[in-house]
Amino acid sequence: MALKIYTKTGDLGKTSLIGGTKVPKSHIRIETYGTVDELNSYVGLVSDHTADNASRIILKEIQDRLFTIGSSLACDPDKEPLMKMPDLKESDITLLEKQIDAMNDVLPPMKSFLLPGGHVAVSTTHVARCVCRRAERLCVNMQEHELFVDPLVIKYLNRLSDYLFVLSRYIGHLLQVAEIPWKPRVS
Repeated sequence: MALKIYTKTGDLGKTSLIGGTKVPKSHIRIETYGTVDELNSYVGLVSDHTADNASRIILKEIQDRLFTIGSSLACDPDKEPLMKMPDLKESDITLLEKQIDAMNDVLPPMKSFLLPGGHVAVSTTHVARCVCRRAERLCVNMQEHELFVDPLVIKYLNRLSDYLFVLSRYIGHLLQVAEIPWKPRVS
């Protein structure tokens, strides 16, 4: 018999963290890892819109790291030391930085703020960047409320949003799509 996707255990507005602790579905921890899940979906969409195979390989690696982050955030921090959970590593951040530097090496210098757009792949990457920033803000909010978040998670999300910004420019460059500079209205 196949495993059923519905359990009915959340019908009253509560859910369980990894480790069994019950919390309301409105809990900031649930909101945070739900946003990371949303980000992961958008990263998949970016990959689907990207023809560059090297970028697609990195995006799959990022999706794996986002599952690691999601499981970290979904875990009851008081019970986590007793469980074997995947870890984020400093080398994951270094990979993003190397990718940012490599893409920046072929991009023209920015001379103004850029409006998201020009191609669906560029726009989708900007949406992923915005969701990433929201996930980062939620992690910081958890920290401010003295809820444990691995500091490496915040650092990774910060660097990932930078990566996604540069990737949006890089995708546009590969597609030969002109960047759209922001021209502020001054009158």
